[in-house]
Amino acid sequence: MLFEDLSLSKSIQKAVYEEGYTNPTPIQEQSIPLVLAGKDLIGCAQTGTGKTAAFAIPIIHQLHRIVGSSKKAKQIRALVVTPTRELAVQIGKSFETYAKYTNLTQLTIFGGVSQNPQVDTLKNGVDILIATPGRLLDLHKQGFIDLDHLHTLVLDEADQMLDMGFVNDVKKIVKLTPNNRQTLFFSATMPIAIRELAEMFLTNPETVTVSPVSSTAENVEQKVYFVEKSEKRNLLYHLIKNDNLSNVLVFSRTKHGADNVVKALRKNNIAAEAIHGDKSQNARQRVLEAFKNKEVGVLVATDIAARGIDIDQLPFVINFDLPNIPETYVHRIGRTGRAGNGGIAISFCSKDEHAYWKDIQKLIKVDVETVKEHPYPWHSGSPETASGTSNQPKNSNRSGAAHKSRKSATSKSNKKRWY
Repeated sequence: MLFEDLSLSKSIQKAVYEEGYTNPTPIQEQSIPLVLAGKDLIGCAQTGTGKTAAFAIPIIHQLHRIVGSSKKAKQIRALVVTPTRELAVQIGKSFETYAKYTNLTQLTIFGGVSQNPQVDTLKNGVDILIATPGRLLDLHKQGFIDLDHLHTLVLDEADQMLDMGFVNDVKKIVKLTPNNRQTLFFSATMPIAIRELAEMFLTNPETVTVSPVSSTAENVEQKVYFVEKSEKRNLLYHLIKNDNLSNVLVFSRTKHGADNVVKALRKNNIAAEAIHGDKSQNARQRVLEAFKNKEVGVLVATDIAARGIDIDQLPFVINFDLPNIPETYVHRIGRTGRAGNGGIAISFCSKDEHAYWKDIQKLIKVDVETVKEHPYPWHSGSPETASGTSNQPKNSNRSGAAHKSRKSATSKSNKKRWY
């Protein structure tokens, strides 16, 4: 299917083609016709599937047709609610891109900054509003936001909003909207709590589920270290220090674990920060900017918090904890090796995570290199024996941390960079 087969306005097609897109992704192909038909929609899709365009494009098409070239005062007709500032900004950029040949106006609002510029724009009128829950409710309470004319409500990253404690705020927002609105509900996962939430807000919804991406980028070099769980922090410090790594994104399974990793690195004089749901939006943004500006060398993140992270030329991703969902591994390491750049993805696998690693291998079908010689291997047993195969390439003699001997953890000869 081509975008031109979706009966979109010429203005939108022009903007889409200028971005280099001719074929919609699966989530776009399935969702756009349903949204154009006015259906309520439940979309189960992870970041990286083209989800934002799946709702932005048909919303722009509908509003462009409704508003046309009208010079009447603009009213909020589409509202996108998303949990974090980072996601709101990304969504806002997408609407701006696809609506650039229409006369539609849009605004992105979030907390942690002065409300005055946002209020000034609201007073002039906007067609599309992208917002985080707190700032939206605050400005509505002050009388600056009127949702009585809303046509479409989008609840994006619903599972993240649940994780971050925004459920009550979302319920309040929904009550402020007309009963005859169209509601689009997107979530990367669909646990029972999310399904119950969807049932509360949607009317006879259609459901679109897109299988997560299972392939990993060819230009991402993948390695796995089988390490004792208690030694993971030592191994992380060893790799960062001995190989002079910087601009490293480290994934932790829990918020508490992320904080502990940061504390351990700081004790060893490594500039590290954590980003997770317990951090305020302002704090997350400050940390992210410091990491992008290379003022912080190591960013430790949970999967939920990392969804809004978009960093160009990120050289290293380290899975400090393996994810228990194999598809999550693909999305984690997909944050490096972008735009034709190379990247290295390193995974630490403790004994209790070996089943996770086998599931990941089944999904990605890639012969990931096992780095056998390092200072903190499993004390007993063999991962190769457990899995029945060895992933260590024969005759591998390239320089760098993944290939050099780990017999001496302090050897100066181990200080060569990987790139």
